[in-house]
Amino acid sequence: MGKERISIFDMFKVGIGPSSSHTLGPWRAAQRFVEVLRHKDLFGVVEGVNILLYGSLAKTGIGHGTDIAVLLGLSGDDPVTFDVHQVLPKVEEIKRAKQIVLGGEKTVAFSYTTDLMFLYTESLPFHPNAVTFQAFLHDGTAVSETYYSIGGGFVVQENDAEGVLSEVDLPFPVDTAQELMVWCMRTGLKISELVIENEMAWRPEEETKAGIMHIFHTIKDCIYKGCHTTGVLPGGLHVERRAAKMNTRLLTGRTYHDYDSWINAIREGGNDFAYILDWVSCFALSVNEENASFGRVVTAPTNGASGVIPAVLQYFIVFHDGYREDKIMQFIATASEIGSIFKKGATISAAMGGCQAEIGVSSAMAAAALTECLGGSQRQVLMAAEIAMEHHLGLTCDPIGGLVQIPCIERNTMGAVKAITAAQLALNSNPDKAKVSLDAVVGTMWETAQDMNVKYKETADGGLAIKVPLSLPEC
Repeated sequence: MGKERISIFDMFKVGIGPSSSHTLGPWRAAQRFVEVLRHKDLFGVVEGVNILLYGSLAKTGIGHGTDIAVLLGLSGDDPVTFDVHQVLPKVEEIKRAKQIVLGGEKTVAFSYTTDLMFLYTESLPFHPNAVTFQAFLHDGTAVSETYYSIGGGFVVQENDAEGVLSEVDLPFPVDTAQELMVWCMRTGLKISELVIENEMAWRPEEETKAGIMHIFHTIKDCIYKGCHTTGVLPGGLHVERRAAKMNTRLLTGRTYHDYDSWINAIREGGNDFAYILDWVSCFALSVNEENASFGRVVTAPTNGASGVIPAVLQYFIVFHDGYREDKIMQFIATASEIGSIFKKGATISAAMGGCQAEIGVSSAMAAAALTECLGGSQRQVLMAAEIAMEHHLGLTCDPIGGLVQIPCIERNTMGAVKAITAAQLALNSNPDKAKVSLDAVVGTMWETAQDMNVKYKETADGGLAIKVPLSLPEC
């Protein structure tokens, strides 16, 4: 923790659901292993590969699509660009053919049942989400690498835990909320403005703007698609999609074939409290139903919590006339800085900290972003983040069947509503009289995470996960 240099595009990553730590992270790890083999010029002599999943990756790997992710990663496919409609067909072909094409170049024999191992009772000490890749060479030797998926799609290699993020010199380095506040007071910059200044240490400002808008367009497309797709979610729980039905009911059966006309129609429905509340829930549901269906989503800061920030951003766009590029950039930049403070001072991994590390962090990020966009001061922004997280402390991760569906999808609606409430409280409060600081809440969250029983940390071994009898498929 601390001394990390985290960009907006570290906190917000485009990928494929259902989990940033169990899908996107292992996918990236598999890609990195392929690059190791390519760099060592070993493609020509590899005869087979083994994949070993440890700890939480083993226990909830099937439900989170970890097996799917590592196979596609080894195949050379990228989660940002791979056709989401081909995810399951390609994996089924790998299983049927009993071979995999490493990096899209070298075909080797591969058995799903014997070469992909779920080590349910074994964990590695650095982090619960560990995966080891082994490549067996024709001379009888092997190349082995171990990676840890530490939350939000971040991946570190064994013995290289400090090398997760790029080393840059930022004009305004921030590890804590207090440091952030000091920089804001010295410069007079808003939090979002300070973030954009820091981003220029990585790339020109125009590239940052283009990247943020790409993130937004991915979010926008995900919300729209989720609000217009019916059916049952995969995985065996038979959870029916609700966002599309809510969308139809709220718009009294009217249909709109593009995003702009759709949000204009939503605006025309008025500003009744129940109406707005229904839409916030609908927006959140839409994203997480897409996430659960191997759809294209943005880690915000994780996949399991990927509906909170989009729902609050969409609320701001529709009901506060925030559909402007500068406001969207302000929102995402502010959110990213709050998320980075939590990652540096605690964790954004449910396997390390329970659901408070995902839904709680995303709610804090969304509350802060909304507060700044609605004209709040820097102190009010931090206050909103503190309020949102304070009321998620201790939230456990107990996915039924190891799937990011129950209670995960509905928790995103709750996180979004709490974020809006926290923003309104902060905007109507004097932050100078606040009794609890954001840093105190970050520290408390980390202490709570360390004290939390492991069965409540994305293992599906406790809580709701053991209260519902299941008969799920093995793959």
